[in-house]
Amino acid sequence: MGSSIEEINRKLKAGDAVVLTAQEVRESLLKGDKSISREVDVVTTGTRGLMSGTFAVLSFPVASRGTFERAVSATINGVSAVVGPCPNERLGILDLIVLGHSMGGPERKYGAGHLFRDMVEEKKLLVEFTTNQGAELSSEVTINDMQTAKLVATRHAFRNYVALTNPGRESVKTIFHPSEFKPNMAELTFSGCGQLNPIQNDPQLKTIGFGTSILVNGAIGYVTGLGTRSSVQSPNLMMTADMKGMRADYMGGFATSAGPECSVSWAVPIPVIDDSIREAISKLDREIPMPIVDIKDRLPIGLADYGQVWDNVDLAVRVETNACENCRECDAEKKCPTEAIHFSGGVPSIDRKKCFNCGFCTTLCERKVFKGRLGEVNFSAFGSQWKVPVVCRQSDRVRALKIAGELKKRLLEGTFKLTEMLERLS
Repeated sequence: MGSSIEEINRKLKAGDAVVLTAQEVRESLLKGDKSISREVDVVTTGTRGLMSGTFAVLSFPVASRGTFERAVSATINGVSAVVGPCPNERLGILDLIVLGHSMGGPERKYGAGHLFRDMVEEKKLLVEFTTNQGAELSSEVTINDMQTAKLVATRHAFRNYVALTNPGRESVKTIFHPSEFKPNMAELTFSGCGQLNPIQNDPQLKTIGFGTSILVNGAIGYVTGLGTRSSVQSPNLMMTADMKGMRADYMGGFATSAGPECSVSWAVPIPVIDDSIREAISKLDREIPMPIVDIKDRLPIGLADYGQVWDNVDLAVRVETNACENCRECDAEKKCPTEAIHFSGGVPSIDRKKCFNCGFCTTLCERKVFKGRLGEVNFSAFGSQWKVPVVCRQSDRVRALKIAGELKKRLLEGTFKLTEMLERLS
């Protein structure tokens, strides 16, 4: 017999509800507690990854009224923005849309994801814009000067995504690799947080719908619909959230060989309302399919499971400082997608707030200063059996666990409330 969201909210208010993270449920199951799925009232889920379809909607003053008629182009910290949709004629205000794949400068390392993190950290931002009369103006602002700073998604939080490899004979530049993707199935990257993923715990979208409250980078947001390219087999979601409540360590930019991308963290509460939800929250990583696709056309060439990339691996990278020989140029530092590796007095360290835990640095240092088991994936393709090493994770399980735990804490404290959806997603 199931419970309604209203009943669960009453139990939360009374302090009687059982709230567990998706990870805690699975750990109980692995210890043999088969009753856990019937005892839990809410499961908190989480995911963090490089999420296409991210953009920001911003509105803020840059000059006094009458200074200019309207802006026709603009950049923030060099990152290009779309002016509008409101012209704000003679008001001295800019309305801007910053697309998640926008870049700043020729080196393709600083992009919208880096900008959004700088905004949340309340750093000063240089706004440069051109007016319809040809004047070139500039202003410095922070997020506190912005009346509106909303993060919006058109395609986030896929139920689970894919692993990618390159069976071709030439290297490929792609958003799915920090460097060029080596040919001949020499390496593999993947996305998806497996058993922690929100929709994986509610695959029929019985509790996730229009208006569902969620956490986005630590701020309260709302589901606004099914995402683009969503399907029954591979659903994803749209959302909006206020950037002013976000936390920088849940978000940021990630440099790829095809330009910078945005990383975003989600946490979604799943009320356990019926047996279909109980069945979903009981699935382990090794029971969740992970298609292997060709990087060139994204067509499937094999099939594995998420247990191969999340079981018996290191979620975070270790630094063996004694192994460092102070090379003239550190390849790991130079190629870190989030610029999280630094040296102080010749000693290497990782900025854990910036680190995405992708593990790419472990493949770059010959002296194994940066260490971590990323695993390898076994699958059949082209009539043969393949064992391909993971060289980069484009989902961050460390932050997924953290934001799911934060949502659990807020539910129990009463600072986050379960919401009834306004309408089912279809």
